[in-house]
Amino acid sequence: MNHDDVLALFDRQLRREARPDGPGMRVERVDGVVRQTGPAHGWNGVLWSGLDERDADAAIAGQVRHFGSLGLTFEWKLYAHDRPADLGDRLLAAGFTAEPQETVMVAESAAIAAGPPAEPEGVRLVPVTGADGVELMAGVHDRAFGHVGERHGDHLRRQLLDQLAAGTLNAVLALAGDEPVSAARLDLYPGTGFAGLWGGGTVPGWRGRGVYRALVAWRAREAVALGHPYLQVDASSQSRPILERLGFATLTTTTPYTHP
Repeated sequence: MNHDDVLALFDRQLRREARPDGPGMRVERVDGVVRQTGPAHGWNGVLWSGLDERDADAAIAGQVRHFGSLGLTFEWKLYAHDRPADLGDRLLAAGFTAEPQETVMVAESAAIAAGPPAEPEGVRLVPVTGADGVELMAGVHDRAFGHVGERHGDHLRRQLLDQLAAGTLNAVLALAGDEPVSAARLDLYPGTGFAGLWGGGTVPGWRGRGVYRALVAWRAREAVALGHPYLQVDASSQSRPILERLGFATLTTTTPYTHP
């Protein structure tokens, strides 16, 4: 896997040529940026920008006006190789808040799918196929990530239900008996070589037992079956070492800048 080639493919397919990621979402290319706009429970923000020192501030102000006029909190996904070099400082000056940096990691789906298929002892993996599964999945994420706020929980549920209704939800629950202990989803990007790993949260008490690795392998097999040669994940500092051991490589880093 050639790093520069895959990074160029990532920038082109998932950023510059991005498609809406759910019902009610639209992608627009305006003022040197590619942005997605939709319902408040969806992801709203800037996916890509081709800016320089002359037009960056005006483009930032334009996006603040656009999303502000709709009453939407939004995110500017800033990648390490984006320009101008001081774009992050310009976003901070415009009222954005920098969230923790994440590592964009990529692996070949077939290589990850070829790993050991065994599920951890006492755990079975079950696809999410209905509203009951969505509710269990959202509950796991609340417990795993500490997102106990009503706003976050409601938004996640509505997003997953939208995907379920559209037939695009590809998610899995890990059950210990009848107790959900982990959950994750695979976001498919039609017309691209990539599938995205999201979630992957495991509740306290079940971490370190191989559940996360099993969810990655399950989703890799799904990606292969559906024709996506690459897996992509925005990895936290906790998941990055696990993904490295599984064979994922660092592509770049990204920092979410949020604006209220």
